[in-house]
Amino acid sequence: MVTSHVDLALEGMTCATCAGRIEGALATVPGVMATVNFATERASVDIEGRTNANDLIAVIAKAGYGAHIINRDERESEPPADPILTARVGVSLTLAIPVLLFSMIPAWQFDGFQWLVAALTTPVVTWGAWPFHRAALRNARHGATTMDTLVSLGVTVAYAWSIYALLFTMAGVIGMRMEMSLFGYSPHSLYFESAAVVTAFVLLGRLVESRSKRSAKMSITALLNTAAKDAILLVDGREVSVPAGALQKGDTFVVLAGAIVPTDGRIIEGQSEIDSSAVTGESAPVPVGPGSMLIGGTINAGGRLVVEAIAVGSGTELARLTRMVEEAQAGKAPVQKLVDRISAVFVPLVVVIAAAAGMVWFTVSGDATHAVSIAVATLVVACPCALGLATPMALLVGTGRGASSGIIIRGTDVLESTRRITTIIVDKTGTLTTGRPSVVDVFGVGVSADTIVHNAARVEMGTDHPLARAVVAEATTRGILGDVAGGIEAKPGLGVTGIVEKSIVRVGSLKWLAESSLTVPTAISDLADKWSTAGRSLVAVSHDNSVVGIIALSDVVKPSAKDAISALSKLGIRAVLASGDSRAVAQSVARDVGIDEFYGAMNPADKRDLVIRLQRQGEVVAMVGDGINDAAALAQADLGIAMGSGSDVAIETSDIVLVSTDLRRVADAIRLSRSTLGTIRGNVVWAFGYNAIAIPIAVAGIMGPAIAGLAMAFSSVFVVLNSARLRAFRTS
Repeated sequence: MVTSHVDLALEGMTCATCAGRIEGALATVPGVMATVNFATERASVDIEGRTNANDLIAVIAKAGYGAHIINRDERESEPPADPILTARVGVSLTLAIPVLLFSMIPAWQFDGFQWLVAALTTPVVTWGAWPFHRAALRNARHGATTMDTLVSLGVTVAYAWSIYALLFTMAGVIGMRMEMSLFGYSPHSLYFESAAVVTAFVLLGRLVESRSKRSAKMSITALLNTAAKDAILLVDGREVSVPAGALQKGDTFVVLAGAIVPTDGRIIEGQSEIDSSAVTGESAPVPVGPGSMLIGGTINAGGRLVVEAIAVGSGTELARLTRMVEEAQAGKAPVQKLVDRISAVFVPLVVVIAAAAGMVWFTVSGDATHAVSIAVATLVVACPCALGLATPMALLVGTGRGASSGIIIRGTDVLESTRRITTIIVDKTGTLTTGRPSVVDVFGVGVSADTIVHNAARVEMGTDHPLARAVVAEATTRGILGDVAGGIEAKPGLGVTGIVEKSIVRVGSLKWLAESSLTVPTAISDLADKWSTAGRSLVAVSHDNSVVGIIALSDVVKPSAKDAISALSKLGIRAVLASGDSRAVAQSVARDVGIDEFYGAMNPADKRDLVIRLQRQGEVVAMVGDGINDAAALAQADLGIAMGSGSDVAIETSDIVLVSTDLRRVADAIRLSRSTLGTIRGNVVWAFGYNAIAIPIAVAGIMGPAIAGLAMAFSSVFVVLNSARLRAFRTS
């Protein structure tokens, strides 16, 4: 059993091989399970036993890297840019371009040009390429090789050979001219342009990678930065401004119009609309009132609200969602494990291939310059940076885009599951429907519907029953909510009595009113039977001695539900409704949203058994739910999708969490997951294919070192840009 967990920020990683070395070092510590992500530059570590974070940091330092514990301020801050890397790229490109031009164009080669080229190249291969040399030396001390080893060796060999030729051969003679071919081999003895261009191109690729990763990481920062910094605490009826972090569970606070909700809470007083776009991705504000739940980080778009804090700090929904995204980004898709194994042996293998190619060409041709050219090109072109970025970069962008749309993909195995889904089981209450009663019809005898709702709401304002809140909300919507009635007396389980304009108004069950010897018109009793059969809840209203009307309430279907089912059908996924309500209610909801197969009166075990039965029939099953009664089915399903408004148990047993209550996000989540998986596969195919083709070309002497550097840098940039396409994903 895991006894503790720690997240570490890593320093000094330059490639996927570095991530593998750190992961391997942490794996040697007893009781430690670690996942190291190159793209996020973080380690997620589960610890069993007495090992602490300082022990882990020491192990990482021994492997040649740095680490520190990620604190709250670091999580909330924008990932810093790297000004030194930007400067290295700028200087290296500025110096490498004239080196390349002087080397390529004989007409520009003045007497002694080669000495100027050497002077321009020297700062590029020393200061500019220093990150590669430093990493290569550090790893060499630990008996390891990485992608930096290939770059460092290639640049150093090209530069050192050119300096030797300049000092000890005819290449240094004033008046010498040379021609350079980007493809194949030209008989000249200087490779300054190769050393300079390779350095500049690889640094440029690293800069593009760095900026793209920084942009993708901002999804976490943006999520955290939606939290309010201050709150208005109610103390003995006085409003006191305090830091949001000072709020405690059970505190009562005020949220003014336009203010950010400081923490999760339940509305005690007030009516408003909440803009949840920053957290859930929903564009339209949602009406709220007494009893409604609020998520910290959302915005009060309406009137003043009095709220009771139900969660603070790390226990809030926002904090939990952030942890889920971070855990997903720290994970590895199954294909990444294959990439990691290949990367571990790839670099030393390439060094051997490059050395062997150089020796073979020297043996065949006797031309040392030609042999060096081929060895350098092989070393440089083979750098598997693209391979190391293929999976984590796509995962980083995909999960970040999901987080900004209210879709939390909780693990990498989820991506593979979404591709195979054939059937999706949908819960009714809180999933297809709002999960709370709303007034759907009003009928009166001798009085108007507005009068019935108005009088009922004035009496019901004195209670906190769900049906009472629904009646009050209906009166508010109609703009007819009056003052609370006088003489309110509640009859638990039956109804409420009050005085409205000198008349006794009773609101409650029709049976209670009938047993109280009140007159019940036939039209009302007949309609009540019809509405009850349809699964509606009823509230009867009387004035003095007779029942004058009834109000029908129902858990209404969400406006987005029908579109959501249609979107799933377009993805080739069949929807099945499973509800704990009666078969008649289930049938009614299924008909409204366009579902053909439905089941009613299902308990938690029944829902789980339905999942198992479909799986045995060969279906790959997803389950969408939000309640404790859905948890068993969510866990059993091949893919569990929980609505973020649901219970903790449902969320913890799911694979995808939808922060929004909009059911259309289910199809969006599946589309995004499939797109992310497709991008990962495309990246991996490209990375493997690039190396499989480029290495033989370099060994054959067809590709010069300068083009090798450009090709290697482009391969990494391709993976980054291909992954960045996921940022353009649009929800329905």
